[in-house]
Amino acid sequence: MKVEGFVASLRNAGTIGGLFKVLAEKGAPVVELDGQRFLIVVEGDFEGRKFWTEINGERANQALGDAMLNSSSFPFKCKRPYTGGNVIFVNFNDIEVERFLVAYRDPDYGVFYLVENGEAREITEEEYEKLKVEMPEFMIKSMSEEQMNMMGAFFG
Repeated sequence: MKVEGFVASLRNAGTIGGLFKVLAEKGAPVVELDGQRFLIVVEGDFEGRKFWTEINGERANQALGDAMLNSSSFPFKCKRPYTGGNVIFVNFNDIEVERFLVAYRDPDYGVFYLVENGEAREITEEEYEKLKVEMPEFMIKSMSEEQMNMMGAFFG
């Protein structure tokens, strides 16, 4: 599957639960696109109701830190008005831990995964809450100093 096809498939979601279902059908949280593996992160809202991704119990943008700058992000809109967000593709080769948790959440609902050795399996919220304290620190390669200097030169 191509990245564009993956992003386009998110447009079919009519609810947050529907969005999480589309993600699961496409293989999220770890998806192979264009011959590369990616960790899929989503964030946005459905008619004012926020949704987000957590990694080891922490919002993905916090857990990923500077690596977010090195990831690809695409906006998407869904069927209903005022719905959509961003899907972020994090190169799986940049992840430096073998075991971590991923949750796609909204204020009342979530879908939870344990990723071990590159394979994801769905778990319950209770398992997720219990495993959060056991997880190693989520580590991802950040930009090299040279890349950061280039970005600084670019942005002034």
